[in-house]
Amino acid sequence: MGNRPDELKALLDSVARQEGDPVETVVVGQGFDPAAFADPAAGVRTVALPENLGIPGGRNVGIEAFGPGGSDVDILLFLDDDGLLERTDTAELCRRAFAEDPRLGIVSFRIADPETGTTQRRHVPRLRASDPMRSSRVTTFLGGANAVRTAVFGQVGALPAEFFYAHEETDLAWRALDAGWMIDYRADMVLLHPATAPSRHAVYHRMVARNRVWLARRNLPLPLVPVYVGVWLLLTLLRRPSGPALKAWFGGFKEGWTTPCGPRRPMRWRTVWRLTRLGRPPVI
Repeated sequence: MGNRPDELKALLDSVARQEGDPVETVVVGQGFDPAAFADPAAGVRTVALPENLGIPGGRNVGIEAFGPGGSDVDILLFLDDDGLLERTDTAELCRRAFAEDPRLGIVSFRIADPETGTTQRRHVPRLRASDPMRSSRVTTFLGGANAVRTAVFGQVGALPAEFFYAHEETDLAWRALDAGWMIDYRADMVLLHPATAPSRHAVYHRMVARNRVWLARRNLPLPLVPVYVGVWLLLTLLRRPSGPALKAWFGGFKEGWTTPCGPRRPMRWRTVWRLTRLGRPPVI
């Protein structure tokens, strides 16, 4: 969005330092022109959008910059503009991971605070998150630090642009898992990113509630929709949010039921069982 020029330059420098074949890079400007950050010699291109399309909308534009559905390349790497690749072999680790496992569709990186080296529990995409240094199969991924096999987009479609912010990764993850792909959390692929609270975004509570309902309506078998939504309603109340936060949450919750959520493609029951075996049944 143009408000982190120093961080973006540092990120692009860390991408340019990657070992192996050069990483072709596209910077998508959400309501600003990022041309000042383009270095064609380093393989950097830019796309300027007249408005902020939201996280999934902007990333979908970035995908299309690599051909229809990203088809000009085999792997697409998504990085938040205030992150930094800690190691110089991350791109090579990605290439090796996808080459060694034909069923691997998505890789989720470990996010670590640059000052303390710690990883927040919410950045470990599994219920058993106490050991962020343990890599494993998972059922979702982190939107700001991941790599996706382009064939996944070709098979299941793009990120849900209508979500704007929150849970768009899980929507794609569930569709990918239902199509037979696997998702890995890799502790050795690290993006340095300052530890922050997601509630720093003004739209956080509303979007989280609305998109949680949309996620269920779009992807779950009908008997699981009220279970999933009910569990998250209970968890939200147990966390005792402030009055304004709770008001915003319930506003988003209502919006999730009363507004269009996009196409409904419920996952198969065998995918529900697969998610359960991976440690996160789609009711939480």
